[in-house]
Amino acid sequence: MSTTASHSHHLSPAFPGRAPWGTAGRLRAWQQGAIDEYTRRQPRDFLAVATPGAGKTTFALTLAARLLHEHTVQQITVVAPTEHLKKQWAQAAARIGIKLDPDYSAGPVGREYHGVAVTYAGVGVRPMLHRNRCEQRKTLVILDELHHAGDSKSWGEACFEAFEPATRRLALTGTPFRSDTNPIPFVAYAEGSDGVRRSVADYTYGYGSALADHVVRPVIFLSYSGNMRWRTKAGDEIEARLGEPMTKDAVAQAWRTALDPHGDWMPNVLRAADTRLTEVRKGIPDAGGLVIATDHVAARAYAAMLRQITGSPATVVLSDDTGASKKIEEFSGSEDRWMVAVRMVSEGVDVPRLAVGVYATSISTPLFFAQAVGRFVRSRRRGETASVFLPSIPTLLAFANELEMERDHVLDRPKKGDDDPFAEEEELLKDANRTKDEGEQDLLPFQALESEAVFDRVLYDGAEFGMQAHPGSPEEQDYLGIPGLLEPDQVQLLLRKRQARQIAHSRARPDQEADLLELPAERRPVVTHQQMLALRKELNTLVAAWHHRTGKPHGVIHNELRRVCGGPPSAQATAGQLQERISKLQEWATRPG
Repeated sequence: MSTTASHSHHLSPAFPGRAPWGTAGRLRAWQQGAIDEYTRRQPRDFLAVATPGAGKTTFALTLAARLLHEHTVQQITVVAPTEHLKKQWAQAAARIGIKLDPDYSAGPVGREYHGVAVTYAGVGVRPMLHRNRCEQRKTLVILDELHHAGDSKSWGEACFEAFEPATRRLALTGTPFRSDTNPIPFVAYAEGSDGVRRSVADYTYGYGSALADHVVRPVIFLSYSGNMRWRTKAGDEIEARLGEPMTKDAVAQAWRTALDPHGDWMPNVLRAADTRLTEVRKGIPDAGGLVIATDHVAARAYAAMLRQITGSPATVVLSDDTGASKKIEEFSGSEDRWMVAVRMVSEGVDVPRLAVGVYATSISTPLFFAQAVGRFVRSRRRGETASVFLPSIPTLLAFANELEMERDHVLDRPKKGDDDPFAEEEELLKDANRTKDEGEQDLLPFQALESEAVFDRVLYDGAEFGMQAHPGSPEEQDYLGIPGLLEPDQVQLLLRKRQARQIAHSRARPDQEADLLELPAERRPVVTHQQMLALRKELNTLVAAWHHRTGKPHGVIHNELRRVCGGPPSAQATAGQLQERISKLQEWATRPG
């Protein structure tokens, strides 16, 4: 049964409780709660799910210190996703007196060490080496971001082979869900009433709980739309607007057009993000920004744009750069404004001063998005806010609106069929979740021709604010100028005031001056193509029911709905128009007689 941290919400985030030896005053309430639960049960396997930025490392090392002190275990093995993270673990452990060797590869461990820090890839290469170590001495294995053990079948099998004899196994993750159904070693799964097996955590501390405890920052998402124009593989030129309902191929191509360094979308968004960073630095002087790029070529291009915008160089971190860890550490300890990275800092890397982000990658899995946003939520003082800029892609906006939702790893999937609205997305998600190199980016061969950026909306705490505005306009600056130090309720109040002011200004202008969509965000919802299909299906079902009740032909009913509600045929109608027709049919159906 899962135990949550809800019982600790009335306590200060730093409440030490009955902290184990040598750590009093350093534990947050959820960390102490998780240790208490572990101490009560003394399990061999324990899965702790805590939102990025909540302090999983401190919890794990405090527990490790206790188990070493009590002689429950004699040595520790930490398994991390990357080379940088295993060194980060060794540094954190050293601060509380645990010495881990981050350079261990084979043979006996030096007598001065309490254990080793290795990567999942390293375990995959030599599982028997680690199994022998576990068999020789009582071992605590800490599996950081355990979902990586499911990255490939061989990694999962290697982890199981290496650590099956371990005395204790502590699994940690901020995002236990995956976009595939590879089972994760040492994780318990329980079958729900729907027949689907889901992971079961022993202790959960979600983003919503951490936000209430002021352990993490609230996140303001600023999304940008705009017209995109590209040429397809067949030679056809297509123009579309980000956020409008499109086929999945068109969404992917419009998205890539927006991220293309040769267009106008990225320079305008980076300029807006840097303006936001300047505002945030008024309250947080060392605040930094991070651009997460799709590939190396784009990363270098974005860095060049930032240099032109700011007059200062940006730190560029590439996934195959041997000096990547050093660059991240130097940036973390500096007051430089911007870092641009490809993938590798989307997870686990601790740069607490990051407060502004630009999601400039075409990866669209919930796992990657959550880990990327997790880079900006670590709170250092009360009142700090995080700001993340992203394209108006329906999938991303849905993730942003569901940030507080807790998820589990689903081991089974419902059988695909006509009633599965996500069946079409399966292959795209599989591809998006793969690690891609520059030479593999040609998922949909096309040529980006032109892009423009338009401020679209602000998403905060599940609500949407703002009307569309041109880059550099006073309306856009109103949202970029929100103070960086605010309590969560103050953020929402300010956003409401900004939107009210924008609406009043819009109404005061002559209609002929309105060249953008003059509607508040909540009245122009961004809709996925699956949702459009579902709306059309619902409308057709209701039309069929009305046909059976009245005897009128389907076409006549559709024409009558168009006459009453306005708008084009269903195939071209917007989500709002379809919903209006559905409501009208429902109204007809409830009329007496």
